Amino acid sequence: MPSLSEENYLKAIFVLNQSGSASTNAIAERLETKASSVTSMLKKLKEKELVSYEKYKAAKLTSKGEKAAVAVIRKHRLWEFFLFEKLKFNWSEVHELAEQLEHIQSSELTNRLDNFLGNPRRDPHGDPIPDKDGKFPPILNDTLSDLKEGESALILGVKDHGTEFFNYLKSLQIKLGDQCSLKIRNEYDGSIELEHDSRTIILSREVADNLYIKVLA
Repeated sequence: MPSLSEENYLKAIFVLNQSGSASTNAIAERLETKASSVTSMLKKLKEKELVSYEKYKAAKLTSKGEKAAVAVIRKHRLWEFFLFEKLKFNWSEVHELAEQLEHIQSSELTNRLDNFLGNPRRDPHGDPIPDKDGKFPPILNDTLSDLKEGESALILGVKDHGTEFFNYLKSLQIKLGDQCSLKIRNEYDGSIELEHDSRTIILSREVADNLYIKVLA
């Protein structure tokens, strides 16, 4: 069974490999540690057959390592959902708390939590929650920037998980699950004019790029 620190590394490698490469420097930056410490841990994880690693090459998870990483991600995202939906913590607060709770080892507790919550498919940020078999729901790809004039969509996720971005969305009274329609796109700067909750709001291209959506037919 991986230690707390090892689980953090496995999760980091999994996430990095989803969007790029889990190089030593990338892992060090994500975990806010030294490259030398990463190298030592990767050697340890390799001995445990949790990662495939060679010097100067990116790390990859073995099937055993991926299973462990997905289990941690599942716990993390379920706890985020619980904290947000049931205990009413703010969007920006749940990540740090879930970082602590994700290391609880009981799979029975995790499965009961999942059932208690109604088997949610996405956490409060819109990230997919794997089921007990490790299968993920479809990943969101479309953003508000992809929406065409006259189209409507549901806002389902965020790219930017930073507190400043969450606070900005809160100031605009935007939350996940909201429906909106694109009225006007400014071709000069990429800003958009949305109809949202019976009002009109203007979002910059940067904000639109950071909001995942599902286009409504």
